Amino acid sequence: MRVAIITENFLPKLDGVTRTLARLLEHLQANGHQALLLGPESGMKEYAGAEVLGTAGVPLPFYPELRFNFFRPLFFRRLAEFDPDIIHLVDPVVLGATGVAAAHFLKKPLVSSYHTNLAAYCEYFGFSQLAQPTWQYSRFLHSQCALTFCPSPSTAAILRAQGFENLRVWPRGADTTQFQPEERSQARRAEWLSKREQPEHKVILLYVGRVSWEKNLRLLVRAYRAMDHEQCHLVIVGGGPALDEMQQELRDIPVTFTGYLRGAELAEAYASADVFAFPSITETFGQVVLEAMASGLPVAGLLAEGVCDLVTDEKTGLLLDTRHLNEEQQTVAYRHNLTRLVQQRQTRARMSQAAQAEAHQRGWHEAMELLLNGYREVIGIPTMRELLVA
Repeated sequence: MRVAIITENFLPKLDGVTRTLARLLEHLQANGHQALLLGPESGMKEYAGAEVLGTAGVPLPFYPELRFNFFRPLFFRRLAEFDPDIIHLVDPVVLGATGVAAAHFLKKPLVSSYHTNLAAYCEYFGFSQLAQPTWQYSRFLHSQCALTFCPSPSTAAILRAQGFENLRVWPRGADTTQFQPEERSQARRAEWLSKREQPEHKVILLYVGRVSWEKNLRLLVRAYRAMDHEQCHLVIVGGGPALDEMQQELRDIPVTFTGYLRGAELAEAYASADVFAFPSITETFGQVVLEAMASGLPVAGLLAEGVCDLVTDEKTGLLLDTRHLNEEQQTVAYRHNLTRLVQQRQTRARMSQAAQAEAHQRGWHEAMELLLNGYREVIGIPTMRELLVA
């Protein structure tokens, strides 16, 4: 197949969307397909055998790490020359909207994938008046596509309630050869702690992700401040607009900020921790949650979109239902869950094994083949299963 991808977001920015796209391009190359990617300027000309063309953009007012990207005339010309079998819009906003027009003009089949709940971000950052128009606009763009792929059953349910149609779940996978408990490093644990502390005596709480308040990090800050810091130590992996403020708020208690990590360093960070503290309520999947589980970490999370599809309460972690709790009650309850995982070694061990087992059921190859079978269905190419049945 010849697959053209039009995306609002790509490397070198590191998040779940860009890492999934990188995996998709690698899977397409490994299986003999050709790809073209049109997106924001990345400094790249090629990735995994796919030509990459970039364009300029303007930052979103409430989420500056995402941009309104402009469709260049070169994009249309290159699309026509590439002559794709299918065009895939990734989180369409502005670039994706022009991609809809281009696909219709070129008479090419069109699918989309939904990754980011921009309407929820509007509400979180104080632009609640934009939430409903954002839903309407997103629904319109995705309705132009034969299929809309979303990362999790909980996200599919939310989209269905908002009037989205032709939905398919396209899950994510975990690289269990990279993320595994065997990457644990006592040297890394000692590096995180002060010289007077023994790494084997401290329980390491780990957060990995964008350091921004829409990740509900204020809940983690409030809960951790009230915990016994003789027993535990918080490590924050990542960067973002709230980093300086969060460092200031936690300046007088034990915490380590590592900045962005990737590859072997990220795998070592996961495995060297003991509990994954992830309070986000704005995930459509939660890639870092699955990586943490593959690394043997029980998850202290919230009963929220995306995360609830990965973590089973009392089995692979603890999920807090905050729907009927005020801020103070949420803080007390989340601190209780964190403290329980800190103090109950046997509970952590039991959940660690269950988390690894769950992560091993979610492979990247199977996830990508679900997407490619959707491509084949829209194009009219029989899948391998259909050929075997025939």
